[in-house]
Amino acid sequence: MEISQAVNSMPYMSALTAPFFLAEVRGYSKLYDAPSEAPFPWYNLLQFPLFLLFTDCFVYFIHRSLHHPSVYKTLHKPHHKWIMPTPFAAIAFHPVDGWAQSIPYHVFPFIFPLQKFAYLTLFLFIQVWTVFIHDGEYVANSPIINGAACHTMHHLYFNYNYGQYTTLWDRLGGSYRKPNEELFSRESKMGKKEWERQVKEMEEKVKEVEGEDDRSYAPVGKEKKMK
Repeated sequence: MEISQAVNSMPYMSALTAPFFLAEVRGYSKLYDAPSEAPFPWYNLLQFPLFLLFTDCFVYFIHRSLHHPSVYKTLHKPHHKWIMPTPFAAIAFHPVDGWAQSIPYHVFPFIFPLQKFAYLTLFLFIQVWTVFIHDGEYVANSPIINGAACHTMHHLYFNYNYGQYTTLWDRLGGSYRKPNEELFSRESKMGKKEWERQVKEMEEKVKEVEGEDDRSYAPVGKEKKMK
């Protein structure tokens, strides 16, 4: 189901982002070719943390706005259909949702200089990172890094951990939730007690945020709602 949603959405997301790329190749952005064209020598290194800080900030605010009741059920709920996501959920979005959360990546080179190969490298990193935070392998138990455990808290409990790479903006915005310690032990994260705790709190949050849970995972024509 996640694969199907991702494959169906990708052509539309690509069409929505095409104008950004067209403007870039037509020379309207601040992309540059050779490292020697950087504003100053150290900028070739500075552009990487600058890009990450800029996009981390703006993805946070876009992502959080997609949880507003006026747009959540239409645009962002398709991604939250999978409460325990897999790597395939990394691009399983409503097309407008996926496009909206990519805007900071495309806007950056129109505001700041960015070397072309650095741009490609950063896009590859973003995709790998997005898969990483959906893969259920809880490696980073860090108060700074928004890893898979932090993002699992987001999918389970909805209104926490909107950030992309760090917990900075969640902490400033009052939306940070520390991952359950049990997630970092292979025995306890797969244990019945932890699953029951997650299900109980998750179901309360679903009712609070969405009302009736109308998710369906059966093939079309044989739909069966979750209870």
